[in-house]
Amino acid sequence: ELVRDFARRDDLVVGTGTVMDAEDVRRSVDAGARFVVAPGVDEVVIEAAKDLGVASMPGTHTPTEMLRAHRAGANLCKLFPAPAGGPAWVRSVLGPMPYLKIVPTNGVDEHNAPEWIAAGAFSVGFVATLFDPADMAAGNWDAIEARARRCLAAARTS
Repeated sequence: ELVRDFARRDDLVVGTGTVMDAEDVRRSVDAGARFVVAPGVDEVVIEAAKDLGVASMPGTHTPTEMLRAHRAGANLCKLFPAPAGGPAWVRSVLGPMPYLKIVPTNGVDEHNAPEWIAAGAFSVGFVATLFDPADMAAGNWDAIEARARRCLAAARTS
């Protein structure tokens, strides 16, 4: 229901995760999702997303997984978890495979987002750093919104 509600807004691009199979992709698209995020490389999920006209972002950690996802038709490669070396690791992987669209989603915060972007990351994802458990439990939506605005500003300054 939330995906359906948010997807009606013109100022948002809504996606879903964690998508595990083709049926999850179909339900996501039916609700209005324009992209899906999976925890790993699953060609069935990537193909279902392509067939339904939405972007897919499978979870990857190694250059081999990224190349496999790319060749299967994934639009983006979610880098999870962030490897030792962080942005330098992304730069190294992009050297021989500059066509990859790597999106680090773990270990990214408002302080290091510019480094990830400068290293060649296509985008960055803020998850754990955005949704502080204490703020969530307290319903402190203003703090989460303020953190989100700082994260976006940091990513845009890159």
